Amino acid sequence: MRYRQLGRTGITVSEIGFGAWGIGGAMWQGSDDERSLAALAAALDAGCTFIDTALAYGDGHSEQLVAKALAARTGPVAVASKIPPKNMIWPALPGVTLADAFPVDHVLRCAERSAENLGRPIDLLQFHVWRDDWLMESGWSAVEQALGRLIAAGTLRHVGISINDHEPESALEAVRHLDVVSVVQVIYNIFDQSPGKRLYPACRVRNVGVIARVPFDEGGLTGTIVPGVTFPPGDWRRRYFRGDRPAQVAARVEKLKPVLLRESSTLTEGALRFCLSHPAVGAVIPGMRKMEHARENCAVSDGRLLSPELLGELKEHAWPRNFYE
Repeated sequence: MRYRQLGRTGITVSEIGFGAWGIGGAMWQGSDDERSLAALAAALDAGCTFIDTALAYGDGHSEQLVAKALAARTGPVAVASKIPPKNMIWPALPGVTLADAFPVDHVLRCAERSAENLGRPIDLLQFHVWRDDWLMESGWSAVEQALGRLIAAGTLRHVGISINDHEPESALEAVRHLDVVSVVQVIYNIFDQSPGKRLYPACRVRNVGVIARVPFDEGGLTGTIVPGVTFPPGDWRRRYFRGDRPAQVAARVEKLKPVLLRESSTLTEGALRFCLSHPAVGAVIPGMRKMEHARENCAVSDGRLLSPELLGELKEHAWPRNFYE
């Protein structure tokens, strides 16, 4: 495993982090706690030192599983979590106010609850949605002061933003002007390369850390999304991959394969190497619900990046669209 600095936080993290949305249950079906703990253990054994979770992942269940996995561990592991918006609407839509999403009492209550679930201070606490418009509202200064109190109390160490789906430029003002924000998390993969245009350069100027999420496009870049694919009742992917979307994904992946597999043995390996090849990225956080997937993903951190020539070709495979809508 290789390690990188997460922006100006001073935290050293493994290049491959553990994305813990799926282990929370609820929206992801087909997992169980025993299997989830085994996946966490496999990742930690492989040198993973960064876990990204959230209070909204199973109403704290993901955080509690992370705490259980770390209980008997020694050595540094950084844990990031997120404050859910009070109105429980993802993403934050135009017109949503700061008071709708993150009033001070809600921020304090959620931070304290996450720290309690984890049984430790939160290394990085992120807003789970974001709009730069909030910086102009009168209530922002009170929220920023509340964050300062939480840091002073030892509840959390650093503050970040989990940027709205496919809207990397919606946090540019925060990156450019907010000293309290030291990390952003953003969708970045071969299909959505848009953060590289303006967000990543801004992050590098201000030494803001970057966490790349959804490296596999919610499964699209694994090669398993094909016409006729099914998901269990209650699994959110039934909506994400509805209608003819699996056929669209499969067609795109077939065109991508001969390019990406020139320098990687599998699609998932290539997808992770793509993320790690950008110098702004501190960690990439694939979701890992199985022990074998944790081992395979962590093994990609071997220092080998995709060539500049291949990265240039992959620009032709960008696919702007929003399946979350």
